[in-house]
Amino acid sequence: MNDRTLPIVSPAPARCESHREPLRPAEGRGRRDAGDGHLSILYRGPLASCDYDCAYCPFAKRRDDPERLRADRAALERFTAWVAGRDHPVSVLFTPWGEALARSWYRAAMVELSRLPHVRRVAVQTNLSCRTGWLADADLTRLALWVTYHPSQVAHDRFLAKCRELSRLGVRHSVGIVGHPDHLDAARRLRADLPAGAYLWVNAEEGRRYTDDEAAQWAAIDPLFGYSRFAHPSAGLACRTGESVVSVSGDGTVRRCHFIPEVIGNLYDGSFERALRPRACPAATCDCHIGYVHLEPLGLYDVFADGVLERIPAGWPALP
Repeated sequence: MNDRTLPIVSPAPARCESHREPLRPAEGRGRRDAGDGHLSILYRGPLASCDYDCAYCPFAKRRDDPERLRADRAALERFTAWVAGRDHPVSVLFTPWGEALARSWYRAAMVELSRLPHVRRVAVQTNLSCRTGWLADADLTRLALWVTYHPSQVAHDRFLAKCRELSRLGVRHSVGIVGHPDHLDAARRLRADLPAGAYLWVNAEEGRRYTDDEAAQWAAIDPLFGYSRFAHPSAGLACRTGESVVSVSGDGTVRRCHFIPEVIGNLYDGSFERALRPRACPAATCDCHIGYVHLEPLGLYDVFADGVLERIPAGWPALP
């Protein structure tokens, strides 16, 4: 892996009060993907089943019937074939409702896509409950994992062993946790035990308002927690989604991102490509990392550089 180290923007302060004010477009910020046709795709198929039972998740312990699983597999194989046949560079982040790596076809797709020369990165959001042996067949210079730790679902030692195995194998990955008060001690323990090179991110819990003292506790674990603490005012701001980043569903429907329902085309008839252009965000706010990371005024492409999809800051662990 040839990491590209770019200037790091200082993380938002724990108070994050500036995020309550409208942001202005950054002056002179270049488009890193412009000119080479690179496209980042957030793919989400029909899969909605998960092997975990988190209290805050509507997909907890949900089971997909065989018909839905067959449809999900067919959709993923069609998508993988489309990527394989593309002429321009592509990066893919799988953002399933459920747990993807519990299914063999996602593991196979990760391996296949990682071995395509025009795929810069293939990543997936996962709870890491699966075995890691399949990674031996992948090109680890292109593959990455976005791992979430659920303390109520897996023992600390078991999860830590999986993370250490990823480090031993040289698998690029980030690890994260939801910033619920009950998770604070678990997060501190995990940060202490993880290798220094593993970035531990913290997502603000949906609907929770953090005092400055509470936010400071989470920022001590994740120096970038300030970006997650408040929703970002986004209406009218420049965003890469709809231009160099798109969201794709299992049937090929293309939207600018997961959070804007407007359809801009279809992957398989090519209509989406005619719709790619610079766009301002139409939503009042953006409160999810996979959305706001693409808001240009936030400058998070400089913070994460080549780690945008897998949520790994450039130069970690040497952050301010």
